[in-house]
Amino acid sequence: MRHLLARRMKFHLLGAFVLSVGCATLYKFGIAEPRKRAYAEFYKNYDPMKDFEAMKAAGVLECAPPK
Repeated sequence: MRHLLARRMKFHLLGAFVLSVGCATLYKFGIAEPRKRAYAEFYKNYDPMKDFEAMKAAGVLECAPPK
């Protein structure tokens, strides 16, 4: 029973480190990178004036009433 806490602590610290690095890697490649690609693809062909005119025609904007 001597030094049991120290031995178990090493094991748990190593496990926690490996688990946290694994979760961070999965988040980066599973969520963050696809999200960046989706935003880049959306804004590649995005025309803000066309979107503004569509919202204006729909009556969404109070500052620019539809004609």
